[in-house]
Amino acid sequence: MAPLPHLNPSDAGKPPLAAQAILVTGGTGFIGQALVQLLLEGGHSVTLWVRNPLKATAMFQGRVRCVTALAQLHADEPFDAVINLAGTPVVGPRWTAKRQATLLASRVGVTQGLLAWLARTTVRPATWIQASAIGYYGVRPPEEWLDETSACGGGFMSELCVQWEAAAAQASALGVRQVTLRLGVVLGAGGALPPLVMPHRFGLGGRMGDGRQVISWVHLDDVLGVITESLRNDTMAGVYNTVAPEAVSQGEFARTVGALLHRPVWLHLPAALLRLLLGEMAELFVDGQRVRPARLITLGFVFQHPQLRGALNDLL
Repeated sequence: MAPLPHLNPSDAGKPPLAAQAILVTGGTGFIGQALVQLLLEGGHSVTLWVRNPLKATAMFQGRVRCVTALAQLHADEPFDAVINLAGTPVVGPRWTAKRQATLLASRVGVTQGLLAWLARTTVRPATWIQASAIGYYGVRPPEEWLDETSACGGGFMSELCVQWEAAAAQASALGVRQVTLRLGVVLGAGGALPPLVMPHRFGLGGRMGDGRQVISWVHLDDVLGVITESLRNDTMAGVYNTVAPEAVSQGEFARTVGALLHRPVWLHLPAALLRLLLGEMAELFVDGQRVRPARLITLGFVFQHPQLRGALNDLL
């Protein structure tokens, strides 16, 4: 059985992660799919809580166990860890009251279901890794640096993250070590990057709003590295901003993509137009947060992709 491969330069002197039994939600999503593939390569036993088991079975060539309800798990079934990545993508239809309810249910509802299962198990997992997002901090001025001690902000994205984290935090009361990852914009072969890059491929790249809004991003490889470190390192607990050390303005992001693709960067989409078209969801494009991964830096985590140009060069 192969050990989980080292994903991070700082892992070189550490023993490989022993095989574990892991329960995953959101395993067919952008991050989840990459994570499950990595876990399987490392010889870990993966159970997915999914709505579409046929899709998941085909995606992972029958190498995962799928359940459509947690009642299908025995009360004494041992899991070493739970990784909760479930959540309907926030980019999509306008954030109407119905859409907001859907986004909340896909996160808070799933988390509450996991907690109900956790309360009735006789053998509790040692670790719970919980996804969240830097939307927790709300819309902030571009010059303001935010770390894990910064207060939550206002607006729907902040409310969504606050409720999501509060629901998951109850696992700690049941004696489970919990690591919460406030994810920035995750750059990889899927997720946010393709739609951000597509206009540039057609020579239509440019700034949105004034271009000063800050994008706190992270490469998918580093997200996987933080998750595996969370599984390995039992001193990790609490909230970790999962972003690269280098945050950039949206204008700088656009210029970097344009330079790497050898395309002009000239188009300007006014913030007022985007707010008119997208409503409150426009904050994802014309507002931002300058977030620092303070606790990961203190931990000694070494990012594979600490700078945007290198990360985009790797992906593009």
